[in-house]
Amino acid sequence: MIGDNMKSKEKREKKVKLTIKNIIYFLIFMVFILYAFLFYNLYFSKEVYATEENSDNRAEEVKISKAEEINLDEIITQNTNDGQKEEYEVKEEVLEYITKYRTNNDIPKGMVQVVQEGRQGVQEVTIKKTYKDEELINEEQVSQKVTKASINKIVEIGGGARKSNYTVKVGDTVYVTSDRLSVMAEPDENAQRVATLAKNDVLTVKEIKDTWYRIESGSTRGYVKAECTTYLNPNKQNEEETKAQQDTAGENSKSASELRSTLSFNMALNKPSGLSLEQFKKVLTDSKDKNNVFANNAEYFYYIEKQYNINGVFVAAVAIHESAWGTSKISLEKKNLFGYGAYDSNPYNSAYTFSDYSESIDLLARVFVKYYLNPKGTSIYDGETATGSYYNGATLTGVNTKYATDKNWANSVYKHMQYLYNKL
Repeated sequence: MIGDNMKSKEKREKKVKLTIKNIIYFLIFMVFILYAFLFYNLYFSKEVYATEENSDNRAEEVKISKAEEINLDEIITQNTNDGQKEEYEVKEEVLEYITKYRTNNDIPKGMVQVVQEGRQGVQEVTIKKTYKDEELINEEQVSQKVTKASINKIVEIGGGARKSNYTVKVGDTVYVTSDRLSVMAEPDENAQRVATLAKNDVLTVKEIKDTWYRIESGSTRGYVKAECTTYLNPNKQNEEETKAQQDTAGENSKSASELRSTLSFNMALNKPSGLSLEQFKKVLTDSKDKNNVFANNAEYFYYIEKQYNINGVFVAAVAIHESAWGTSKISLEKKNLFGYGAYDSNPYNSAYTFSDYSESIDLLARVFVKYYLNPKGTSIYDGETATGSYYNGATLTGVNTKYATDKNWANSVYKHMQYLYNKL
């Protein structure tokens, strides 16, 4: 009995030991499973999280696993968070021709004659417009493509010892100076062309109408541009001495005091100042002109008066103001005295480049006459009419309205005009 009891007790103790061992194994197994589960969630979960500091500087989890792809094209056309948007506009613009000047010692000093007519071109311009809350805050030209090339205008200027300021009258004989000259049915560049004349052809002036002559040449009758003719006979220049010298008294008939008396803030700028070539050279020779830009190009401010009916002192004052007497980087490196073409966002790269200063002076004179100083339809140079796109009166205040964003621009330019007129 005692022996049987001992065996039975040993069996129970063995079962108990086996049960505790199994429990320990089971617990180890469960711990392993738990660690495996945690490891999987930590390194293989499909959900992505980022941390972001909140206003209390405490980190919190922000789920971004389902973020949408950004469409950059939509951003350009839609309002941004600050209410801005951009639009692109492509438009056709006139490509103004460039005027090339060259000296001809066979014609009187100060005389201007056209030997090749200029022709406008056409270009496509892409403009980027930036709006904020539907209000235009910036406009910038980002590209341009020429679709029709312009043709340069070539002008000869007198370099001879004689002077000339003779005014052609009805009944005078004149001679063609350009290689080819169109005869039009009406005094309009866009009228029907009835004939073509060659250089040195002889014409009789029957009527003078603005910048046009109604002429007869053999059986040819019609209108030609006055600037493409000369009263000087190319074959008998010695016989023209008397006529050519009729200029001296007429050109310098106005004294310095008379010229100064015409100056006022509200003066009409679409009329010549009346200064002679020598007077332009005098007022534009100045110690402020450290690079002699204006002293060396003074004559062109005189020539634009003769061709385009504009106050050359005004144009010179604008050039002085915009280029700081020819010392600005754009004026020195691009021969651009006016910063023409420059946008505020990228002025240097967008500004036009010219081969010499005469080109920029001539072009800006035409721009002022065509767009700013005359109402739409006014007959101007080269048989053209003014567009009047930015016309608000032919005064400094009128030009300031559209030409410059600086409201004090007109006052600044006028101070330069006063300075120049007082040097007469």
